[in-house]
Amino acid sequence: MTKIEKKIVIILPDLGGGGAERLHVNLANDWAARGLSVEFVLMRKQGELLSLLAPEIAVTDLGVDRIRGAILPLAAHLRKSRPQAVLAAMWPLTSAVVFSWLFSGRPGKLFLSDHENLSLSYIGQNRAKPGYLKNLIRFTYPLANGIVAVSRGVMEDLCVLGSLPLNKVRVIYNPAATGVSPLRESPGVREQLWGTGFQRHILAVGRLAPQKDYETLIKAFALLPKAINAKLVILGEGPLRADLIALVNHLGLQECISLPGFIRDPYPWFRSADLFVLSSQWEGFGNVIVEALECGVPVVSTDCLSGPAEILEDGRYGKLVPIRDPDAMAAAMTASLAEPHDREKLMSRAKVFSVRNISDQYLNYCFPADN
Repeated sequence: MTKIEKKIVIILPDLGGGGAERLHVNLANDWAARGLSVEFVLMRKQGELLSLLAPEIAVTDLGVDRIRGAILPLAAHLRKSRPQAVLAAMWPLTSAVVFSWLFSGRPGKLFLSDHENLSLSYIGQNRAKPGYLKNLIRFTYPLANGIVAVSRGVMEDLCVLGSLPLNKVRVIYNPAATGVSPLRESPGVREQLWGTGFQRHILAVGRLAPQKDYETLIKAFALLPKAINAKLVILGEGPLRADLIALVNHLGLQECISLPGFIRDPYPWFRSADLFVLSSQWEGFGNVIVEALECGVPVVSTDCLSGPAEILEDGRYGKLVPIRDPDAMAAAMTASLAEPHDREKLMSRAKVFSVRNISDQYLNYCFPADN
């Protein structure tokens, strides 16, 4: 694809370590490498992923804490910068950006993207009243030039919430396969990360929050046969740390379960793991599943809404179990650890979600006449 001399503005709350933030960093770096002008406009210029941006990518700090406070400063900035494409993610910021875009005179095309099942993550968690969420989406989203959902499940949920026609929303999966080396780590690195005395190494990665349901994973781990001699490591930080540690202590698993916190580069952990487990009650996509597949690591995942079954093709590339079922998860983990796995098959599946492949899909959507 030839270089396109276009300017893209990406609008996010910040560049914390979440999946939506990481995918935009991956896309922005690829677009900058192709010669596009890329700028992040953040409510607050903060977050672990700032350091991963290519040096030629501009970052503008609106200096606001509340979404409603960003509307007018953002409108003024868009009026001045005049980008050809504006990408906004993460409701309710997406709806606020629609107002900013209108107030600024509609510079360029506006694309909104959602990265989680809004019904489950907002209405289901009492984070937004159903009427407020539905009406705001119904009023604002149709005004955008395009809408992206990161999985079919997210698309279907969004269309029901916003009474949107299916052809108004395009599914573009996350660019979670970044081209990292899949070569297994040396025994020395594995020992440094995991310690000694364990034959099997099980990994989970994600925020320590109710959505990820690590309580079920810990209970499932406790049900594994002792002969497996496994260690479980959960990478991530969040509000449930104390509760999860209390559960680990209650089950007497302090020696074989570790919670090291947020790790900026989790790939050495993936490359030294024997199994990756996702225990979420819901997802938008499931970046970490792709990251595991790219490293050739077998996967056990809950069959939650939405994303995991799409990535794993309904069980072809990994095992799917019901949510909140420790017994089913333990059985799947035990079976997966006992089976041989075709690492090349897993890595081949991950390539579908490569940065370059997904980057092309975004560019074709934003600038169809140029591609």
